[in-house]
Amino acid sequence: MSTLTSRRSIRKYDPHIKISREEMIQMLEDATRAPSSMNMQPWRFIIVESMEAKEKLRPVLYGNTLQLETSAAMICIFTDLKKFEYAEKIFSLAVDQGLMPEEVKEKQLRNIANMVPTLSEEGIEKGGLIDSGLVAMQLMHVAREHGYDTCPIGGFRHDQIANALGLDSKRYKPVFILSIGKAVESGYPSVRLAVEDVATWM
Repeated sequence: MSTLTSRRSIRKYDPHIKISREEMIQMLEDATRAPSSMNMQPWRFIIVESMEAKEKLRPVLYGNTLQLETSAAMICIFTDLKKFEYAEKIFSLAVDQGLMPEEVKEKQLRNIANMVPTLSEEGIEKGGLIDSGLVAMQLMHVAREHGYDTCPIGGFRHDQIANALGLDSKRYKPVFILSIGKAVESGYPSVRLAVEDVATWM
């Protein structure tokens, strides 16, 4: 059985198992190879691992306290509405690594400068949620490769979580929380609709 078909949402973890900073960085580096619109990589991760930090999350959760109390970390994923501020850095890195000609970089930056004033905050957030969903799913599979399990959590006060973690709530919009750790339960299997129910050939 592959990691794709054997993944389960795990709610109870071994509270004694921690994940080193080095390993977490490696997992995030692998996960952030996910694609994003214009390669703007709008995802931002807040790694909540200390008990003190976890207590900041408790008031904004609708339950899910078992994950909070036993996981190695609660990874809070946000999308950055000011993602385009990183365009210069991203394209300059591409130029430095020989992946993009300087003239293409300058053209891209001009295009972005002309485009951003025409975009709505709602549109930027929607695109960021899609991109961040891609990186989150990739992170769940990367975690399994490292021997950990996860559970995506959407049940929390979306209007309060940024402030609870000391973030600018006007800039950073929550996607969801991902608990991660060493499972002490197998999780529940679940059914999926048949392809015929969800796909149409034309």
